[in-house]
Amino acid sequence: MRARLPLLAAVVAAVAALAILVVVIVWFLAPRVGAPLPGARDEPLPSWAPPAEPPLAATAPTGPGIAGLPDPGWLEATADATGIPQRALAAYAGAAILKAEAMPECALSWATLAGIGATESDHGRHGGARLDENGTATPGIFGVALDGDGVALVPDSDGGEIDGDADADRAVGPMQLIPEAWRNWHVDGGGDGVEDPQNIDDSVLAAANYLCRASTAFDTEDGWRAGIRSFNSPEVYLGTVARFATRYADAAAASGASPASRD
Repeated sequence: MRARLPLLAAVVAAVAALAILVVVIVWFLAPRVGAPLPGARDEPLPSWAPPAEPPLAATAPTGPGIAGLPDPGWLEATADATGIPQRALAAYAGAAILKAEAMPECALSWATLAGIGATESDHGRHGGARLDENGTATPGIFGVALDGDGVALVPDSDGGEIDGDADADRAVGPMQLIPEAWRNWHVDGGGDGVEDPQNIDDSVLAAANYLCRASTAFDTEDGWRAGIRSFNSPEVYLGTVARFATRYADAAAASGASPASRD
């Protein structure tokens, strides 16, 4: 019996450590938006997010890049209804409009992009950052070092050029793209001649291009789950993104901001 006690204690300790880790993960991925959204916070996480009504496009672009594509009235009404900062919402909606024109089979919703942005960086506000008028996070947003210590091991791939860490890679910017993903999908979404993963337009369009390459038919559960899992695979991550996306879509529809509700 005495010989079994150390083994039992080790098992108990391991279970306790695992429980603590799960709590930390769930806490990190929990909703963090400033304005409350409809629905109970303790409800079960959904398995996917059906697409929101498409954003209303401006009759003529209101500015350079994807942020100039959505209708200003739609942006204002939807930002008020959802609590998403208008500058971030312009990037999500603009990317969805662009992808709907260039790759309609993808069916990637602005609400899904907003759900990812909420989960990854609270729409560019993580750690006290804010988006300037050009959509760039100031100060820059950097994730934890992916050094294998309780997180995935992603050895340094950029010499610290993109993420400021020459020892291990870190996710960067409002959409938390690792350096390899940014090098593969870098794009000037802001139309200013600069490609910057800390810029909401650039990072959202890069993420949208990546997602639509990883999966199509985001308007189906299988397509949606395959696409989000390619971005980040844990089930709690999928559920958290889905919860945000569904609440944003519902809030926009209830407010009358969606084009369909105006018919």
